[in-house]
Amino acid sequence: MKNNKGFTIIELVITIFILSVAVVGVYNAFSTMVVLTANASNRLIAAYLAQEGIELVRNIRDTNWTNDYDWRCGLANLTGTTKTCTVGNKDCTITTGTGCQADYKTMGTATSSQLTPYGVNGDYLRTDSDGFYSYSTGTDTKFKRKIIITPMGSPDNYIMKVRVEVFWDEKASILNPAGQGSITAEENLYDWY
Repeated sequence: MKNNKGFTIIELVITIFILSVAVVGVYNAFSTMVVLTANASNRLIAAYLAQEGIELVRNIRDTNWTNDYDWRCGLANLTGTTKTCTVGNKDCTITTGTGCQADYKTMGTATSSQLTPYGVNGDYLRTDSDGFYSYSTGTDTKFKRKIIITPMGSPDNYIMKVRVEVFWDEKASILNPAGQGSITAEENLYDWY
């Protein structure tokens, strides 16, 4: 009777195949987790930028009240207003405009425009040395922010629906073949003053 020691060639092939499948599976799971982690980071930054866009519009409204201007000055076309606007009106409505963009560093003054047109594709936000996002100085980021303001509430447009869309470029993957992410935030601003 022979005493067989060691593995046969078939056992070795099966073992190598099983180990290869396990290694490839772990690698795919790890690479998917890396992509999802990067996407989560981009979504978090975009959510903060969208909320900041709403806060920018709210600050314009509050500044108008402080300076005794119509609360909608610089936000949308004015109709039926009794006060005179001395700031530049930008039409950021979805029906007649393509939206606007704004940041805290280039907000303008009480006598200059506070919102700038979004343009065909919009401008990328930049980060400066302090970590603030703006359009004027710093390093380009992958984020764009569009602010759309829609007057509502007849007869005197006493509600402004503010919609902020943030877009960013990301690497195309199986989960996102287009390679672009987006997030939207909406809020209604009222003339409560």
